[in-house]
Amino acid sequence: MGKQILHQSLQQKLSPQQIQLMKLIELSTLEIEQKVKEEIETNPALDDEKIISENEFNDENEFNDESELSGENDFDIEQYLSDDETPDYKLYSDNYSKDDENESNIPIVGGVNHLDLLNSQLSEHKLSENDKKIAQYIIGCIDEDGYIRRSIDEIIDDLIFKYNIISNANQVEKNLSLVQSFDPPGIAALNLQQCLTIQLSRKARTPSIHLANEILNNSFNKFVNKHYKKICDQFKIDEGQLKLAIKEIEKLNPKPASNSSQTRFAQQIIPDFAVTINNDEINFTLNSRNAPSLKISKEYKNMLEMYKENDGKISKKNQQALSFLKQKLDSAKWFIDAINQRQQTLVSTISSIIKIQKKYFLTGDERDLKPMILKDVSEDVSLDISTISRVINSKYVETPYGIKSLKFYFSESISKIDGETISVKEVKSILKELIKNENSQKPLNDQALVDTLKLKGYKIARRTVAKYREQLLIPVARLRKKI
Repeated sequence: MGKQILHQSLQQKLSPQQIQLMKLIELSTLEIEQKVKEEIETNPALDDEKIISENEFNDENEFNDESELSGENDFDIEQYLSDDETPDYKLYSDNYSKDDENESNIPIVGGVNHLDLLNSQLSEHKLSENDKKIAQYIIGCIDEDGYIRRSIDEIIDDLIFKYNIISNANQVEKNLSLVQSFDPPGIAALNLQQCLTIQLSRKARTPSIHLANEILNNSFNKFVNKHYKKICDQFKIDEGQLKLAIKEIEKLNPKPASNSSQTRFAQQIIPDFAVTINNDEINFTLNSRNAPSLKISKEYKNMLEMYKENDGKISKKNQQALSFLKQKLDSAKWFIDAINQRQQTLVSTISSIIKIQKKYFLTGDERDLKPMILKDVSEDVSLDISTISRVINSKYVETPYGIKSLKFYFSESISKIDGETISVKEVKSILKELIKNENSQKPLNDQALVDTLKLKGYKIARRTVAKYREQLLIPVARLRKKI
């Protein structure tokens, strides 16, 4: 039989306000600006002090004290009580009002990308309706680098199932060749080898171009893996001839669509902090866009006082208005407190980072970065690790050495032979320097890098060096070799 048991437990749960605060802390400068704007638009009890101060002088001249006391210019709360009601025009099939008409016609993006350029060139050719559709579909398959990542058979299947166009391999290959003849050279290639050979085919047939074409067509794998001696033996040429051919190949563009307008979109970075150094003294400022000047609306405060004076004599309709008023005022107060708490959290976090990484901020040398993890900052500012993680997310700081992400200052630690603890970034910086200054004809392999680091006092395993090299996007020694 079932029994009723009284069980007592202690649970800790985040309130909706705390969850919203965590989300605010995680937002970047642009995102917090947009969030504040949205909050002001949706909550009439929230005002921006900058806007209020600009209009304050005009408001004083427009209204005299007598009219304000008489209540002729009281803020009408009733107009907000029906905000949740759906306007009539939203129920129609067109689903927009006349006021929205101009806004809907604003273009979102401009410019011409590589697909527009290719379609423009396609329109200059006289094709049958079927071939035109096939060519347009081929152009639509081209990715942002300029390649087609689908096979001929897959294109044929797509044309049948998606567009009910029956075609064969000859038709698709014919239209593919047409698209590949368009500018930029190498566009619509199925792989890197084809992309490079298409570009070479448009150049004057010099001995070096001819040799480069032979190497790409007949020894592409050897060329990619830099087996230069095998290539010289295969084509019976010396290193001088091979070097001229490789120079011609290096002039080619492996991503033919990368230079097209609108192919790539640059992300705009707005620093959240600015660090300045004056006589070895480090100062920082918080971007003012992160610190909006918000306040409670005076009209709402006055209305609340008016309802308090009439306590006990409030009609049912006015009770509804009073409930709405209190809800908006509470929401506005909480949002202002949350914004202030966000600012304090950001300031305390950057202060801690600067204190721990003071040597780096003074020199700008990556080798001066101390090992630092989230826990170090968390303990210093007495905040949870998850809060610090949210703070450094999408946050940037402007320094005399460039704009850096806050994540840049965090790294794990390793121990040197003498027992000193250093940052992983220091080792990576030394690795980059060693590879930068190596002999390009005899590049250092991972074991040679391990031995060199050991001489400098860094005892690191070969697999660890390989991991750091891969994180730095540096290829293996064989692929760094030049002739």
